[in-house]
Amino acid sequence: MEVNTMKIDPNTISVNYIKKEPFTGGYKGMRYRLIKSGDGMEVAIWPEPYNYLRTPDEKKQSKQFPLTTEGRDEAVAWLNEQYELQKPLWDLALHTAWTVQ
Repeated sequence: MEVNTMKIDPNTISVNYIKKEPFTGGYKGMRYRLIKSGDGMEVAIWPEPYNYLRTPDEKKQSKQFPLTTEGRDEAVAWLNEQYELQKPLWDLALHTAWTVQ
């Protein structure tokens, strides 16, 4: 039996959408945003509970990828990898009470 380790499915993210609007989502305490940046795409992650604009910059991590289907697939692989590598951070964010900033 093969175990599926994919957390975020690349087929749920449209490159054509990202060319026009930021794409945001979340997975078990990890928030993420994919946005067109020049000729490429910037992918950012940060812990819940706040949106991108309300989260302090020091809590955000980002990486650049090509704005192509292959780049999207690489970006999603990076998101899934970061989820696994930083799982204690996402778990803590998921179980931390929200406060007004």
